[in-house]
Amino acid sequence: QVHLVESGGGLVQPGGSLRLSCAASGSIFSTDAMGWYRQAPGKQRELVASISRGTPNYVDSVKGRFTISRDNAKNTAYLQMNSLKPEDTAVYYCNVGRRDYWTGSYYPGDYWGQGTQVTVSS
Repeated sequence: QVHLVESGGGLVQPGGSLRLSCAASGSIFSTDAMGWYRQAPGKQRELVASISRGTPNYVDSVKGRFTISRDNAKNTAYLQMNSLKPEDTAVYYCNVGRRDYWTGSYYPGDYWGQGTQVTVSS
């Protein structure tokens, strides 16, 4: 099993920055992909960013503003969020999964943390 703990969320003004952290433990390997999702009230959970073997992918709405990374031990993922907008407001979750080499699609694993709330408001 995988245990995931997200942290780093909070209240920030538009244009501000936050860095989210995801501490993972258990059955996690450096070859596994990791992803960040977010879910706003009344909306489906959406994939924001993923990273696999050092290669990041981003949803169009966050390109140029967000950066996903992993630490040297490959057990912690980060999401650096700059130039935040009100539409970025959501609960953010991380996930350990896989990304298909041939299609580029990210497939989440079965384990999720409690998420961390990000609120962008003036």
